[in-house]
Amino acid sequence: MSLLRTGVLALALGIAAPAMAAGPAQSDPAAQQIQSFYATLLDNMKRGPELGIQGRYHALEPVVDATFDLPAMMQIIVGPSWSSLSDQDKHALTAAFRRMTIASYASNFAKFGGERFDVDPTVQHRANDEIVQSTLIPVGDKPVPFVYRMRQSAGSWKVIDIFLEGYVSELAMRRSDFGATLTSGGAAALTAKMNQIADNLLAGAKPTQ
Repeated sequence: MSLLRTGVLALALGIAAPAMAAGPAQSDPAAQQIQSFYATLLDNMKRGPELGIQGRYHALEPVVDATFDLPAMMQIIVGPSWSSLSDQDKHALTAAFRRMTIASYASNFAKFGGERFDVDPTVQHRANDEIVQSTLIPVGDKPVPFVYRMRQSAGSWKVIDIFLEGYVSELAMRRSDFGATLTSGGAAALTAKMNQIADNLLAGAKPTQ
C-alpha cells in the first residue's frame, strides 16, 4: 500500500493524512453538503500554519456539526447497547466523539499541498439514504475514493458513515477499535478513551488506539 493510501486509512484512526482541495460546485443537496465541507476544510488548510491547531479546531467546529450526524454515528458505533445507556452517557459519548472528530481533522489537515477533491454530481439513492462519491486527487500519486453515506436530519443531508478507499467503513473500524473498551469499562471508559485521543491529537502526539 502506498504512503498516500496508508494515510487515507489512517484518517479513521486519528493519525496524519494528506491535505486536499475542493473541486467544482455540485447541484445535488447532499453533494453540496460535502462540497461545502471540503471548501471550509481547504480554507482551513491554507490558513493552517497561521491558525495553529487550536485555531483550526475552532474554525472547523461549525462545519463538522453541519456536515456529520454525530449522535447517529455514535449510536452506530456503540450498537444495540445504545438503547440501554442513560441520557447522560449518550450525551458524554457524543460530545467526546465530536471532539475527537474535529481534533482529527484539525490535526490531519494542517496545510495545503496542491491536492484536490472531486465530488461526483451523480448521487446514488439507497432507501432513505444518499451515497455521495468523491475522489482525492493527490499530486504525484493515485486517486483515492472517499464515499459518504448521508441521511436526512433536521431538514438537511448529513453524513452517517464514510467509506475509505470506497469500501472500508469508518464506523465499522471504530466499532471494532472501541468494542473491547466499551465491554470492559462501559460508556465512561469509552468516553475517556475518545477524549484521550483528542488530547493527543491537539497536543501533536500520535493517539493510542
